[in-house]
Amino acid sequence: MYRIFSNLLMAITVLGILSVPVFAQKGHKIKVLIIDGQNNHSNWPQTTKMMKAYLEETGLFAVDIATTPPHGTSMESFNPDFEKYKAVVMNYNGDDWSQSTQQAFEKYMRSGGGMVSVHAADNAFPKWTEYNKMIGLGGWGNRNEKDGPYVYYDSTGKLVRDNSPGVGGSHGTFHAFRIDMRDKNHPITRGVPDSWMHNKDELYDRLRGPAEHMTILASAYSAKEERGTGRDEPIMMVISYDKGRIFHTTLGHANESQQCTGFITFLQRGVEWAATGKVTQKLPADFPGKDEIRIRK
Repeated sequence: MYRIFSNLLMAITVLGILSVPVFAQKGHKIKVLIIDGQNNHSNWPQTTKMMKAYLEETGLFAVDIATTPPHGTSMESFNPDFEKYKAVVMNYNGDDWSQSTQQAFEKYMRSGGGMVSVHAADNAFPKWTEYNKMIGLGGWGNRNEKDGPYVYYDSTGKLVRDNSPGVGGSHGTFHAFRIDMRDKNHPITRGVPDSWMHNKDELYDRLRGPAEHMTILASAYSAKEERGTGRDEPIMMVISYDKGRIFHTTLGHANESQQCTGFITFLQRGVEWAATGKVTQKLPADFPGKDEIRIRK
């Protein structure tokens, strides 16, 4: 009887272990670094805290924050150990990093690091050639045709790479808009509805850049009545940089923009993919619908 009981207890224990995710069994979590400290969006301290919380609530991530020195001061002291992390989330738009820090980040990415560019991070570093390759498309910072083509979808759904002269980066009014998926076979987008509503945000348009090794995951129509371009603009994309993986989302301007369940879901999935090349998270039950905005306060 004792042997039977012992075997049964062992079986129950093994089944319990097998039901726990591997990272939890081993006590390991995916280490992520959020970089902030300067931004033309004054709410960056709030959005950093929000994104840290969103990532950690999954149970998958352990998140640190690296804050740069203030604008206009020396950046020589800012030299994070990127190699400690599986992914770096950029919530930054400010002064150039030192040459040594830029080179360290390039090495990290070429060696298989992960990066997530959030909203105004694609405004940053207009003169840093390798960073612009990483984000694929960017705006502002005097970007124009010299930095690469303006990428958009025309009225027939064809992807256009327009090399004609023009500014890089603009947006219309702050408003809610529908997002249309362009690639549903990527690990980040699997199971996501064809279209869904995003809470009020800036809809970036006329972005320009190298656009190399880039796959557009989603677009949104920049309506002329909202002072937009009248074109479907890239909203989320993935880029490969040597062995590195980048998820780029143009969403996330305001706190209420980042409260959108769609933004949260893609942040969580995008960081996991950038860090590991896989996505294990299921689509949440409160994901937005085609005509319905869903937010988490």
